[in-house]
Amino acid sequence: MNHSLSLVIEQHAEEASFLANLRDYALHAPHYDIEHLATLDNRLDAHLDGLRIAAHDGLETLLAQLGPHAIGEMFACVVLAFETANGKVLSRLSEHLRSAPETERGYLMALGWLDWERLAPWIERMLAAPEPMFRRLGLAASGMHRHNPGPALLNGLSDTDPSVLARAARTAGELRRRDLLPNLRAHCRHPNPVTCFWANWAAAQMGDPQTLEPLRQFAEQPGEFQYRALCVTLAWQEREPSIAWIRQLVQDPRQRRSGIQALGLLGDPVCVPWLIQQMSDLPYARVAGEAFSLMTGADLTLLDLELQELPDFDAGPNDDPGDPNVAMDPDENLPWPDPRSIETWWQANGEQWQVGTRYLLGLPHSEHTFAQALVRGQQRQRLAAACGLARYRPNEVLFPTSAPTWRQKRLLGMTAAFER
Repeated sequence: MNHSLSLVIEQHAEEASFLANLRDYALHAPHYDIEHLATLDNRLDAHLDGLRIAAHDGLETLLAQLGPHAIGEMFACVVLAFETANGKVLSRLSEHLRSAPETERGYLMALGWLDWERLAPWIERMLAAPEPMFRRLGLAASGMHRHNPGPALLNGLSDTDPSVLARAARTAGELRRRDLLPNLRAHCRHPNPVTCFWANWAAAQMGDPQTLEPLRQFAEQPGEFQYRALCVTLAWQEREPSIAWIRQLVQDPRQRRSGIQALGLLGDPVCVPWLIQQMSDLPYARVAGEAFSLMTGADLTLLDLELQELPDFDAGPNDDPGDPNVAMDPDENLPWPDPRSIETWWQANGEQWQVGTRYLLGLPHSEHTFAQALVRGQQRQRLAAACGLARYRPNEVLFPTSAPTWRQKRLLGMTAAFER
């Protein structure tokens, strides 16, 4: 392989890995809608195409870049290995997973990206494997593709490995397997917090009211489950207990941010005046603006309702190695709302919203509203819409907001940007 070609392949590998990581972030970001995500998917697939054309050299370049934290590289490796049915490379990747568990994230991303037809023969073997890692991956692939894995799912819900059990619970929830509700309830007090969360989350997707209290506890804890817990809790919990719970949240400074998010998910305009007040408090201003937009559908940027001069506020890490604050700013990509402009706008338009009615993106909660939000909402809004839609469609699988956009658009009846 000549030097110029090698550089081109390396560039494709680096870009594919970078874009895979960016996509993973975008799936839960407040500023990506399905069209933005489709553009990202197109870019990612274009670089994967470059690696496909490079064939053996492309795969070897990626394998050479694998490391303990190489999530994007693992994604690209897995995609190419499954597409070429390369068992030897898949074995190498399995060995890498055992020594670098962080890269399992990339493996999972690839399983969700690939067509089910390419995966199916391998998934059956994974589900029957003696090693928990493979059973976990097989259940994950089934859930992400909303494909019923058959008896393996019931077996997973009695697995002795907590990670397999957790993934089985999540898959049962994604598939809305109501027949497995008794099995899920058996794990709703599981000592492993990950297993406990997914068991309650899955049972809640089927309307089990007993799970709402445990989910409220997860919603009050910062971490990876907090927003998911908020979404499913506010989708299934009735208005009055929700208001009482949110009132407690916003009165606790440690819970105020999650309480503001909960108000947006609740969607009752009774809270709008208070939300506008929070827009003057810099730590909560942007998330209050997001909650306002989630409820009303008002785009702060398009309506010129954001601040013209950005405030001097830094919520994330800086260049000072001695600064203990290393957490990323969760509201980094949200606009800064202008409270005065929004107050004026609300006084002029607020009569369109009725106190006591719940709204999403300006429309009263209904099956149509949630379906429309999946088409035109941002990713955080779409996550909430998927949970809301599940309540109106009890016999359908949970809508996959993380799936490749060509697959999502097909499910939504939209014209896909590209077909694989």
